[in-house]
Amino acid sequence: QLQVVESGGGLVQPGGSLILSCVASGERLDNYCIGWIRQAPGKEREGLSYISGTTDEKTYEDSVKGRFTITRDINENTVFLQMRNLSVDDTGVYYCAAHWGYLCYREVSEYDYWGQGTQVTVSS
Repeated sequence: QLQVVESGGGLVQPGGSLILSCVASGERLDNYCIGWIRQAPGKEREGLSYISGTTDEKTYEDSVKGRFTITRDINENTVFLQMRNLSVDDTGVYYCAAHWGYLCYREVSEYDYWGQGTQVTVSS
């Protein structure tokens, strides 16, 4: 069964950058869609960006478009989220999640496999 583990969170100043990693095990990511999903304090989980393991198609929500970049390393079975120009509104727990299929869903509820999350705090 697919398992994913996130890492790379931390404390960063406004305007700063971070790179999150999502390492998959148990199965190859080739047949899955991987999404990065954030849960800000007191808010529901929101999808940020998604990448198809089959087609490499990438999708970004408006909240992160132009600031975040999602990529994957096929050999390492890993997906990355490069985050730039971070603001306090980006603070939250960032989850890597996956669902079967080559077309990525944007609905958080469609994701079946979740990591434990990594905390990102943007503060001066």
